[in-house]
Amino acid sequence: MSLADSHPRHDGPARGRPRSEAVERSIMEGVLRLLEDGVPLAELSIERIARTAGVGKSTIYRRWSGKEELFVDVVRTAEPPDPELPGTSARDDLVVLMEHLRRRGLMSRSSVLLHNVIAQMKSSPKIWDAYHAIVVEPRRRKQHAILRRGQESGELRTDIDVDVMNDMIFGPMLVRAVMRPDADLPEGLAEQMVDTVLEGLRPVSSRTP
Repeated sequence: MSLADSHPRHDGPARGRPRSEAVERSIMEGVLRLLEDGVPLAELSIERIARTAGVGKSTIYRRWSGKEELFVDVVRTAEPPDPELPGTSARDDLVVLMEHLRRRGLMSRSSVLLHNVIAQMKSSPKIWDAYHAIVVEPRRRKQHAILRRGQESGELRTDIDVDVMNDMIFGPMLVRAVMRPDADLPEGLAEQMVDTVLEGLRPVSSRTP
């Protein structure tokens, strides 16, 4: 799997000298080569990764605090990049995010490597916690922000907590994409799910007769 077209990494604290995209790409491709060779995450040391990538350990530590953060970046790069939101309405933004989740589900099914890496991450509390802190929580905060804007604009009811609304909207797609690998993920599913749930989340005065 090539990282030549990888999307930008998450924003984080600067460490040492400016980053070199070529060096970072070489390091992450080194991790992928080891994983493709069947080396478990638990056996991937910084020393082994550095040797495979042809860099020094200090080069890796200048860019990542440890292998947990490095593994999270490898998974982020293998996944579809986070989408740009249209910002036209809460509904339109939610559909874009839901479609992104659907595509991630399809990719994790088609990529044996990505599927295996995510499964191994779940068995490692430190790596899984890092993935949640760096990837899952920022995405959830973005979802909450969209829902709050929807409440402020009158698109969504204000008597339901945004955390509950978030689970109502994204939970069904997570079940189909992650918990039920045999479930269909057809085109148009994102719109269908969002519109169905939003019908019950709209203020009474704006619901379809």
